[in-house]
Amino acid sequence: MIWTVAISLLGLMSLSIPVGIVLFILGIGVGELFSMFPLLRGLGQVVWSSSSSSTLIAIPLFVLLGEILVRGGVAARTYGALDKWLSWLPGGLIHANIATATMFSATSGSSVATAATVATVAMPQADRLNYDPKLFSGAIAAGGTLGILIPPSINLIVYGFLTETSIPQLFSAGLLPGLLMALAFVIVTAVICVARPALGGPSRSFSWGERARSLVQLVPVIILFTVVIGSIYAGWATPTESAAIGVVIAALIAMTLGTGLGLSTMAEALHGTIRISAMIMLVITGAYFLNFAMTSAGLGRQLTDLLENTGLPPIGTLLLVVLLYLILGFFIETLSLMVATIPIIVPIIAGLGYDKVWFGVLMIVLIEMALITPPVGLNLFVVQGARSKGSMNDVILGVIPYVLVMLGMIGLLIAVPGLALWLPSIL
Repeated sequence: MIWTVAISLLGLMSLSIPVGIVLFILGIGVGELFSMFPLLRGLGQVVWSSSSSSTLIAIPLFVLLGEILVRGGVAARTYGALDKWLSWLPGGLIHANIATATMFSATSGSSVATAATVATVAMPQADRLNYDPKLFSGAIAAGGTLGILIPPSINLIVYGFLTETSIPQLFSAGLLPGLLMALAFVIVTAVICVARPALGGPSRSFSWGERARSLVQLVPVIILFTVVIGSIYAGWATPTESAAIGVVIAALIAMTLGTGLGLSTMAEALHGTIRISAMIMLVITGAYFLNFAMTSAGLGRQLTDLLENTGLPPIGTLLLVVLLYLILGFFIETLSLMVATIPIIVPIIAGLGYDKVWFGVLMIVLIEMALITPPVGLNLFVVQGARSKGSMNDVILGVIPYVLVMLGMIGLLIAVPGLALWLPSIL
């Protein structure tokens, strides 16, 4: 049954069927072929129970927050400010790409939205200043992945919901690894551009007066992040309530410091929110039904026995799971990969004595790699779509150094679990 489900999943997705529909089809198939009970009769109850949690309200709210900032023109102003502060480094404007992606990761909660935001603003500058297209576009694609690690993260909310893990603890666990990875991206970029200056662009210097004046564009985004995350850890608001507060603040920022927030702009933001949120909810409910069917048919027990009977110690089983995610990440979209595997893998990992909060962060880093590895790396397509010329190969080659950084972070998290668990322990 394990191989039947795995091959069917890959086969249906290769037909370009929407992932949420694929999960429902697999759930129905598992119920009809491998269960003696009429599992399809439980479909309505499973869909209702998986979509009625108030925790899930945070997802469309955080999506709307990011949409408002992007469409309200805040992204372009933030990018211009960071350009003045970071373009003196070897690599020039590439560092502004990474820094802008990091800042918007701390507000949007979505990697694809972050990559699209930075790519839209930055790509015209690459052509104007004659940057190497590979490293420039690769940095944007990699920087965008931070959107699902640095809080608030939609993927961490989904992980917490599916595993019944504290979302505030997951948010705090992802912060330090996310910032360290952003710093590593900057360092790697600088080293590459020192070794191969032609890959970077011109380093530009600005006066301290210009830099000081640009801070007015950065302060509102920093305040937004502080209020959204700070209200959670101060105990003033739940993640859902803090997301609602963030939407209001984002709207005020867009109206006062952005290009405005008229009816047409707000309509576009709401339309984008509905599309993204509907896709996420379809995947979540489909994954819940598939998990219900697989559990009822005994697939979870089969996979558990398969991993336990390998004779490997806990660390060996963990590395096997890491390898599994690395391979699946080449073929399966990130959110789909999470919701399809979490109900099966996380209980096994927890049973081996590993912390679910720590494994959540490790899984997110693995999922991030899936966003920038072909053939289905979404961020690659987003960045390529924002380019006016060139092939996808440029973007793929450009992300290689950043994929190596992510592999290093995976190794560091396994060797030093406290990297993810230190902040949750003190907060």
